[in-house]
Amino acid sequence: MKIDCKVTSRFAHNVVISRVVNRANESREAFFEVELPKTAFISNFSMTLEGVTFVGAVKEKEVAQQQYQQAVSRGQTAGLVKVAGRKMEKFKVSINIGPTKKVTFELTYEELLKRNLGKYEMNIRVKPQQLVKHFQIDVHVFEPQGIAFLNVDANFLKNNLTSIVKKTLTATRGHVSFKPTLEQQRKCPNCHGTILDGDFIIEYDVNRDLSAGNVQIVNGYFVHHFAPVNLSRIPKNVIFVIDHSGSMSGAKMRQTNEALVKILDDMDTKDHFAIIIFDHSFGTWRNSIFQATRNNVTEAKDFVQTISARGGTNINDPMLEAVKRLDNAHKEKLLPERSVSMIILLTDGDPNEGESNPRKIQQNVKKAVNGRYNVYCLGFGYDVKYSFLEKMALENNGIARRIYEDSDAPLQLQGFYDEVANPLLLDIELQYPENTISELTQANFRQYYDGSEIVVAGKILDNNLDSLTAEVFAQTANENLTLKAEVKVSEVENVTQQQQYIFGDFTERLWAYLTIQQLLEKRVSAETNKEKNLTDRILELSLKYSFVTSLTSMVVTKPEENKNDSFVADKPSEDGNMPPKVPYVFISGDPHFIISINDHSDAICFNIDGKPGAILNLVTDPYTGFVVNGQLIGEKKIKTNKKINTYFGKFGIRNKKMDVKVEISTQTITIFHGEDKIIFPWSATASLTKESFSISITKERNLTLTMGDNATFVIVLHRVWKNHPLHRDFLGFYTLDSHRLSNMTHGLLGQFYQEVNAEIYNIRPGLDQGKPDATMIVKDHKLRVTRGYQKYYRLDPKRGTNVPCWFVHYNGKGFIDGIPTDYIVSSLFDSIYP
Repeated sequence: MKIDCKVTSRFAHNVVISRVVNRANESREAFFEVELPKTAFISNFSMTLEGVTFVGAVKEKEVAQQQYQQAVSRGQTAGLVKVAGRKMEKFKVSINIGPTKKVTFELTYEELLKRNLGKYEMNIRVKPQQLVKHFQIDVHVFEPQGIAFLNVDANFLKNNLTSIVKKTLTATRGHVSFKPTLEQQRKCPNCHGTILDGDFIIEYDVNRDLSAGNVQIVNGYFVHHFAPVNLSRIPKNVIFVIDHSGSMSGAKMRQTNEALVKILDDMDTKDHFAIIIFDHSFGTWRNSIFQATRNNVTEAKDFVQTISARGGTNINDPMLEAVKRLDNAHKEKLLPERSVSMIILLTDGDPNEGESNPRKIQQNVKKAVNGRYNVYCLGFGYDVKYSFLEKMALENNGIARRIYEDSDAPLQLQGFYDEVANPLLLDIELQYPENTISELTQANFRQYYDGSEIVVAGKILDNNLDSLTAEVFAQTANENLTLKAEVKVSEVENVTQQQQYIFGDFTERLWAYLTIQQLLEKRVSAETNKEKNLTDRILELSLKYSFVTSLTSMVVTKPEENKNDSFVADKPSEDGNMPPKVPYVFISGDPHFIISINDHSDAICFNIDGKPGAILNLVTDPYTGFVVNGQLIGEKKIKTNKKINTYFGKFGIRNKKMDVKVEISTQTITIFHGEDKIIFPWSATASLTKESFSISITKERNLTLTMGDNATFVIVLHRVWKNHPLHRDFLGFYTLDSHRLSNMTHGLLGQFYQEVNAEIYNIRPGLDQGKPDATMIVKDHKLRVTRGYQKYYRLDPKRGTNVPCWFVHYNGKGFIDGIPTDYIVSSLFDSIYP
């Protein structure tokens, strides 16, 4: 396996080559798996087998749709690329190779490294999953500005990093080489486990001064990097708009408060700030915006530490209040004339109180802001509709960011704040001579923040141009700034052409990459009449430069068993991706149990045909004392000799250690805490937060229940027409973060809270037309399964969305441990364990 990376002027061109030999005397499956940054575009993929090379082709998504549908109908995993953690995507393909044969895989991906907090970072994920005879990473960096520092970190190497990793650095060139021998790869002498599992990170920055920046020109395209130093910071005015609805209870609220305290501590005394908190309504710390004096910061920190979670989610009203606060403060001249005003929204859910139409909220905020302030939207966790926040941010000169539910959530929040904490320039405009430049990327910017960088690229129209002039106009904290740079075309072209290992057309590909990224952002917030033009341009560039973007797919043709098998590699979107490695499990409908398998690439579903009145244990965790049971109800009329359709009409949730029991029916929610008993109807939005648990009810829709730092559950209410001759109201059950329970957890659902892996093969026509059958090996059982769809109502309780899954027949026989009657308990709060 060889990973070859070339970086020129921050643009990285990465080639991963893996050669696999089958030394067995029978056919074997060879796997090729690469994790690459989400910000990268795949630009090439090929497989060479027995001297024949099969190349992936980048096509318009809709053109590739036919192959995709064919793959889905055969039950195959059609999308080869999927999310792998916070910053990475996983490309995975496999192929059968004959005895003594070999196959070579080659993947190319490209990205523009973004400067963040004073450095560029290139992450190479090292995960060969076996000992590799020849393993090598080569990274070449060429920066004409001069390299200020070059660091290497490999968390899997621990103490012997410097002895295995070779690093050389000259004024403008850096080289990092990593070639561990077989013995150096082993976890221990004579064992087959490999230490190669983790991140190989290159960090560097370039030399800087207070100039107009650096310009590179190659083959008629230029790139201009601008990141000046030695400037005074500009004061900022920040309104923090913080969600404290019921779903924020527990760890999320505690982590948010912790991060806010640290952020307030770091504020400059010239800054101004205000805090607005919201659930179904909103409250504030003081009624205006205040300077970040030591006394004000201390009082604000005390206020932050009292914030607790409760109620629903009303985003519209507090956002409009934040704009009003800034408007009034500017009008009354309470804020410095040269300052940056911003609103930072943190929320973990979709709006369900007040104005709940996401598009209407976006329109209201855009109209109120009117281009004057920056809106930054932070989506906490996976239960938030990221596209809603992203559009609202991009429409108002900001960005959106997902905050991942993990122990380092406070550091993620502080890290984002640090990026916007130190504005250095306002209203930056980069200008180039008229009539000599075309196809210019964005050249006007509202702010420049310390530690970041402005990048502009374009095409030179005049082939005989001797020199290119770049001018920068901006405002500093105290004055207007004008900078100018002039470069001789022949000189800068000569500099890059001398470097033999640099790919020659990097400026053109960098320009295409940057143009596509900026057009994709514009498309998110574009009006309908402009969206088509943007889409057409993105598609045109993606196809011309063979980039896999959100509008294109790579069709990969696999030569196997004398037939060609097409798979499709798509770029995953930020919305709708479940947390990696954490299975999703839920119950929806005629108890359809749906379980994700194979790291979310597919799902298995099964039904339990129980009798009305039976109580089934769904989750039992003997370590935490956690129990979830569900009671079945049947349809109103039961026909003789007909299968009885059953649903869950009641749930019981108990935490023995906390002395808490919650009974949820289609009429009421009853909470027993010690001697206390509280009853809520479904007809009201309400919430309750205690030290040990929190519950948040959204009127006639759903409730969210969190028990301390344990799992969070969502129960969705399904109302049917009250005069319906057959159907009754029923409940659906969804688990949000089951990984917080112990690995001893069991029950009909609990047994699947650890990742489930299954092998599916021999896909063939089924008994039902259009629903193929397959053979599945799971839990050491060989089962016949049928492809179908089940409804997922978590995000759309009325219509639901279809989830494709493999249906296990006969009450999940062979998939669940034991038989369904093993899970019957005598009362709503009983455990399956003594």
